[in-house]
Amino acid sequence: MTAMAHEPLTQEEVLLEGFLALDTPEGFRAELIEGEIVVTPPPDGEHEKYISRIVRQVIKRSRTDMDFSGNKGLRLKSGEACPKNHVVPDVTFAPIELDLFGGAGSWMPCHGVAMVLEVTSTKPQADREAKRRCYARGGIPLYLLADRDTSQITLFSAPEKDDYREHCTLPFGKPLVLPEPFAFELETADFL
Repeated sequence: MTAMAHEPLTQEEVLLEGFLALDTPEGFRAELIEGEIVVTPPPDGEHEKYISRIVRQVIKRSRTDMDFSGNKGLRLKSGEACPKNHVVPDVTFAPIELDLFGGAGSWMPCHGVAMVLEVTSTKPQADREAKRRCYARGGIPLYLLADRDTSQITLFSAPEKDDYREHCTLPFGKPLVLPEPFAFELETADFL
């Protein structure tokens, strides 16, 4: 029997393989964000309330019919020598006509995604910074962040390289204009 020589795995390949093999406890989610494995506990009820209020408005009021997925794994470009980011937004929106979620695997590419939504929880800095950079690198046109700690909602738009060039931040209670393909004012009064 002849042994075959194998190329040694790079640190990035080892990290990615370890991440993909994780078996997280029920309700927890694991993400690979900028070379770091992040495990998040199940969300609290307030977190889910914000998500519900936003999703209901998008479904009812969006100019373009939207499909959505909660906790859908996205594979996104990474910076420098890190393996591809594997990020799980709280909600991912895409035009229903694209049928992005039908037949998608656990981790899907982000092409066609119209907007991702994050509601801050136990690791708000990841939502404010690292995930924002990941979504921008992936070319996701809109990133909506409901920041419970600051009582503000921010819409990031115009992704370019490692960040979004534009953003609009308003306090909870003020309506936020969502551009095309949504084209409506998102009400945030019931976040107070």
